[in-house]
Amino acid sequence: MKTENEGRAGLLYGIGAYGMWGLVPLFWPLLKPAGAMEILAHRMVWSLVFVGLALLVLRRWGWVRELARSPRKLGLITLAATVITVNWGLYIWSVNAGHVVEASLGYFINPLVTIALGVLVLQERLRPAQWAAVGIGFAAVLVLAIGYGQPPWISLVLAFSFALYGLVKKKVNIGGLESLAAETAVQFLPALAYLVWLGSRGTLAFGAHGAGHTALLAATGLVTAIPLVCFGAAAIRVPLSTLGLLQYLAPTFQFLLGVLYFHEAMPPERWAGFSLVWLALTILTWDALRTNRRNRAAIAAAGTAGTTGTAGATGTAGTTEPAGTPGPVEGAGPVRTAPTTGR
Repeated sequence: MKTENEGRAGLLYGIGAYGMWGLVPLFWPLLKPAGAMEILAHRMVWSLVFVGLALLVLRRWGWVRELARSPRKLGLITLAATVITVNWGLYIWSVNAGHVVEASLGYFINPLVTIALGVLVLQERLRPAQWAAVGIGFAAVLVLAIGYGQPPWISLVLAFSFALYGLVKKKVNIGGLESLAAETAVQFLPALAYLVWLGSRGTLAFGAHGAGHTALLAATGLVTAIPLVCFGAAAIRVPLSTLGLLQYLAPTFQFLLGVLYFHEAMPPERWAGFSLVWLALTILTWDALRTNRRNRAAIAAAGTAGTTGTAGATGTAGTTEPAGTPGPVEGAGPVRTAPTTGR
């Protein structure tokens, strides 16, 4: 019963995390007349404040010493902070400039770009269905580029920056809250300096449009941290395959908001491009679920073989693998989930 309750709670946390990321386009317009760069700077500054308070309450500071002793990890954290700065800034600008649908496309194609980076950078092998999904995704970008008269650069920059961010985070390998604290620590001084510079020019929106607007700008830290906390709670309670499916909630909500709430245009070529992307993601999801079932069956078979084949290992205990232990599944690759600090 406890496991069932934990799973249900994890599912709700996951829906909450991706739901909040999906609905965040409703929040950024509330911060006008602050520009995208000022909103981004506030997000960096206030995120560090709130995440720092959370770590203080949880007393999780041991990672700081370990990180400080690793120049390689510090370099990767700096790279991650730079890449996510580009992602955050472009996303805020695109929402407030009326490009919510194009921004949602970026997060729809992000899993396809992540797979492509896995092949190009990590030399991972793809299964035929994964190759088909990537090919269909490439065709979708071509259709959209022809329809727009230019490549959908907002979508591509968001997708590639988020995928690169995930690749760097994979190499750093520290927890979500800790990683966000480290990244925003890198961002903090430049962001604060930018806000001070705006204040010196008399163009700072913070404090100039009433207490409510000031509070909303400060709340950018909570908007960043709360979904991350929910994601972390979900990640330890539900399978990664479930999180992999839940990640599509965010761009789906963003797309629906763009079409139904912000009334952005959806000409036929845009519907065609999105339809191809959704087809690619359907193939990708089906393949991931099928592979996950096969892997679980292989593990179960290996366990059964291990219990029945121990007699053959007597005399060499600890040195002989159980009979029938399967090798790695070709091209299986790691289970992919969305990075935890985007949008």
